[in-house]
Amino acid sequence: MASDIDFLNYVVEQIRNAGNITWKKMFGEYLIYANGKPVVLVCDNTAFVKIHDCVKPYLETTDKGFPYDGAKEHYIVDVDNSELLSTLVQELEKVIPVPKPRKKKT
Repeated sequence: MASDIDFLNYVVEQIRNAGNITWKKMFGEYLIYANGKPVVLVCDNTAFVKIHDCVKPYLETTDKGFPYDGAKEHYIVDVDNSELLSTLVQELEKVIPVPKPRKKKT
């Protein structure tokens, strides 16, 4: 089931103060970026963040799940907790590299 745009807009609104927030639609789901770095994956109207050392202290007791078939396990985050979600985005943005541009096929 694809995520709906209203849920995406709600998540983006919750983290609006966590940097320059943008998003891309990918196969009916969404990837949210902070300052050009991928930080939140929205699948089936659920927000996921990577399991990373910088966010483990905040999410030790949080549920985990797989955003899509073949994905690595991620933390499932409470999008209603704007303060926590913004903190997670800011922590991840510090350690996640900017994606390398893909080379165009010739």
